[in-house]
Amino acid sequence: MTNENINNALAKITKDRLRTNLFRKQEQHLIAFLVQRVPVWMTSDMLTIIGLFGSFVTAAGFVMAGHFHRSFLLLGIAGFAINWFGDSLDGRLAYFRNKPRKWYGFSLDFTVDWLTNILIGYGYIVYVGGEWELLGFCFVVLYGWAMMTALLRYKITNKYTIDSGLFGPTEVRIIISLFLALEVIWKGSILYSGISACLFLLAIDIVDFLKLLKIADQRDKDEKAGEK
Repeated sequence: MTNENINNALAKITKDRLRTNLFRKQEQHLIAFLVQRVPVWMTSDMLTIIGLFGSFVTAAGFVMAGHFHRSFLLLGIAGFAINWFGDSLDGRLAYFRNKPRKWYGFSLDFTVDWLTNILIGYGYIVYVGGEWELLGFCFVVLYGWAMMTALLRYKITNKYTIDSGLFGPTEVRIIISLFLALEVIWKGSILYSGISACLFLLAIDIVDFLKLLKIADQRDKDEKAGEK
């Protein structure tokens, strides 16, 4: 596959979305490579289903690890890989094939992402049990806050971004996968990594919220000036 093909695919899949995440260059090149190899019979909706299936696999890994052995957490890593494949390629495939459904895709993607968030939180709660279940609840709430901020930012700026600085969904998947691998090696480490993840998410949520308020305030001032 030539560089020209890759560049043409990149132009199609990146034209509607601003990415700032750490691995954006590598990720976009990989997506550009993969969308050209997706079978013609496979649709964006099929990829969305695959992504959601990956979330169920991750949740199942947590549940099985809680009932049998923590080595089943490795199944969760496979689930994240499946989720990345479906979630990252569904909308990009539509743009690559020049068949985008912007608002349909946005609505479906946002809902599926929320379901993924719930499934991961549920799986964590089942695995850790006891008073540590609160960490799973906190993760769902804090990641939900990040999603809400992204939605509000889109409403106010008309620019949709799923990243917070250098961190996006891909980086989150990688970090949680590392936490799962570490738990398999060192039992109990997922409690400390869960605390760290929640504190990190809280810091990001607060910073992004304050930035959003500043942008919203400036828009109010601009609209008032325009009325005058």
